[in-house]
Amino acid sequence: MVKDCEDGKIDLVITKSISRFARNTQDCLEYSRKLKNLGIGIIFEKENINTLDSTGELLFTILSSLAQDESRNISENCKWGIRTNFKNGKVNICPSSFLGYDKDTDGKIVINEREAEIVRRIYREFLWGMNPQQIAKGLEDDGVEGCKGKKKWYASTIVGILRNEKHMGDALLQKYYTADFLTKKLVKNRGEITQYYVKDSHEGIIDKETWEAVQEELDRREKFKEAHGLANYSYGTEYNPFTNRIFCGKCGHSYNHHCWKKRGIFQWQCKERTVQGSRNCMNDTVDQRDLEKAVVRAVNDIIRNREKHLAGWNKMAESGTALGRLRARQMIEITNQPELNIFVPELTQLILYEVTVLGAKTFEFVFMDGSRKRIQLGTASAA
Repeated sequence: MVKDCEDGKIDLVITKSISRFARNTQDCLEYSRKLKNLGIGIIFEKENINTLDSTGELLFTILSSLAQDESRNISENCKWGIRTNFKNGKVNICPSSFLGYDKDTDGKIVINEREAEIVRRIYREFLWGMNPQQIAKGLEDDGVEGCKGKKKWYASTIVGILRNEKHMGDALLQKYYTADFLTKKLVKNRGEITQYYVKDSHEGIIDKETWEAVQEELDRREKFKEAHGLANYSYGTEYNPFTNRIFCGKCGHSYNHHCWKKRGIFQWQCKERTVQGSRNCMNDTVDQRDLEKAVVRAVNDIIRNREKHLAGWNKMAESGTALGRLRARQMIEITNQPELNIFVPELTQLILYEVTVLGAKTFEFVFMDGSRKRIQLGTASAA
């Protein structure tokens, strides 16, 4: 409208009231004066004001201030009503902003089966060792559409879905709030106002034990990164599951991957030795193929000695944490299979916690269930 006024298409603006024209005094005065300079008046029917009159602007200023205050009161009353409903456990969420749900004709939140299957896939793949980057790439490669119809997926989106309690049927209310009724800007709630947690507010896509296991795994990876001083933690990749999981047994630093594909050389070297030289760390460079052979030996040793571990796994599966129960069931299932003939990256990514390099061909493996195996290539048995 203002653009049409500037282009000479409008001679006079007629509006119902000041509150319909603008929500705050500053905007009212700014635009009324702008139009007045163009010779265009504004008539407010309810207040009976014409801004071209000599006495109109004073009265207009006073009434616009009152209109702004009225808008504030309405906003506060709406907030009070919404927060009272939250306090009483009445959930009001918008399913279009997250994956897996719709609203029916009665306004009830219901599962969208197409989207729900995507959510289940994300949770399933994450707990079977895939990292958020891999999951996002897999969804893109398969042409899967998100909640807004977009086929572009990001690792941060995957983490957001994994962290969203609504997928297990609960709802945390007031994660964000409107800080200013004029700008309507949403701000993340960091304790400024009360949050409310409603259990079983709607039907869950993911069962609560699976959701809890995912939260524990996300937290575990963050703590692992902090404990080892890693700036980033990619959780390994499908093709190189040792990434960010290999550490020096002499200085404690992580091992970095170096490869010369044309020469067929794939090695790991202590980061401290790479940066500072051998005077700071004398630990050996490790060949990728030796690591792979050692993992196969360690896993096969666990499979052969399955009965020794079974009692511990069964106890963990019954009384451990949600993640512990999951890991125990996974180890029971994996070790019920025949011994490995070749290195399997996906399996390694799933069960390997970390590797300590004790020498060029000597490694200590720690697995997700807490099992430890020391492997020295060239010898017949594992410790």
